[in-house]
Amino acid sequence: QEPESSEASQFRRAAERITEVPFGLSTSPAVLSHYGVAANTVTLFRRVDSDRRDLDMNSKDVDAEKIIRFVRMNELRLVTEYNPVTAVGVMQSSLQLNLLLITDKMSPKHPERMRRYRAAAELFKGKILFILVDINLNSNERVMSFFKLKKSQLPALAIFHVPDEERDVLTLDEFSVERVQDFCNRFSQ
Repeated sequence: QEPESSEASQFRRAAERITEVPFGLSTSPAVLSHYGVAANTVTLFRRVDSDRRDLDMNSKDVDAEKIIRFVRMNELRLVTEYNPVTAVGVMQSSLQLNLLLITDKMSPKHPERMRRYRAAAELFKGKILFILVDINLNSNERVMSFFKLKKSQLPALAIFHVPDEERDVLTLDEFSVERVQDFCNRFSQ
């Protein structure tokens, strides 16, 4: 309720450090009511899965670091890079289908692959959660073993249906938006 409160100050400090996420501050009762938000709450709206997460600023000693951690753990992007921090948001997504691009980010082909992967993600926004898994992170070796992949088979696409754990893998010699689209459509059907 107080735009100059210490909570609002911590919120602004977090917003300054996460420039790629749009932040807004409202004290309007009409806005709070429209979104069903209680006072002193940080609400994260996720466009990718049309879900939201709330952080109650009253119940905890919340500072800018905790707000930043809350955003990082719960944000989902058009393509979310999988790591120990983002794993929480990925696991809590309301989307039932996850598509993983398992690849080497250090590869000279990576920027072009990502451009095409993002283009494909646009086509399935709200239907499939697109995830990037960098094989250079030791913590991501579990993902490769889960899909029974070896580094020699990469890059690869792996699709996973959360409720029944049904999965499929497509190793890629050539990466195109059409191949991603066909793979997703075939699995969905």
